[in-house]
Amino acid sequence: MARISVVIITCNRRAQLRETLGHMTSLPDAAPIFVADNGSQDGTADMVAREFPEVRLFRLAENLGAVARNVAVEEVTTPYVAFCDDDTTWQPGALTRAADLLGEFPALGSVTGRCLVEPGLAEDPITPELRESPVPGPDWLPGPALLGIMAGLTAVRVSAFREVGGFSTRMWLGGEEELFALDLAARGWWMCWAEDVVIHHAPSKLRDPRHRRRLGIRNTVWTLLLRRPWPAVVRRGRDVLRTAPRD
Repeated sequence: MARISVVIITCNRRAQLRETLGHMTSLPDAAPIFVADNGSQDGTADMVAREFPEVRLFRLAENLGAVARNVAVEEVTTPYVAFCDDDTTWQPGALTRAADLLGEFPALGSVTGRCLVEPGLAEDPITPELRESPVPGPDWLPGPALLGIMAGLTAVRVSAFREVGGFSTRMWLGGEEELFALDLAARGWWMCWAEDVVIHHAPSKLRDPRHRRRLGIRNTVWTLLLRRPWPAVVRRGRDVLRTAPRD
């Protein structure tokens, strides 16, 4: 019986998703795979149905952003789920290792892996921050404690995901993980980073970086307003807005 499933969200990246699914369906970890297509207009959903019939496909009528993950997780029957973007690939054994950690430590809500950027496989710039996380944690935690995650690099306990309601419909996409992680922590779930859970990232060229930055800044400020005390809102909000790109 599988212990962990994979949920992939995508939108109008047919060619890259084909490569990602080719890799993910061939892994020895043998995890069930769910694809939530955010209303693609380039034939992405038809490609998945035709070339990967073993994948559970959700054809969404509109682009729900990160909330598409919620739709797929509703159908997941394994105790753990790994999130994967259409430009990330979990490496052989990574899904099994994440499931092992979640199974061994019942209070662990999520495991975030080490990201290597293709083609050179250099560590993603976020990796040192995760490895050296200053968040205090209990001695039993199998890696540095986190207070934030990157969804495409993270495996989550399904019961914890459902307990907090998944990703907020307010955030859409771009920094949506911050609110999710704060809600996990508020309910007593621990999050950690694992060096030996490895994911490759081949950044897609089909993106609007300016739009993504705008959403990320908006969602960071919105999360502050929703979850933090006013002194923190003012202090952190000022820093975020002061360092925002001029565009």
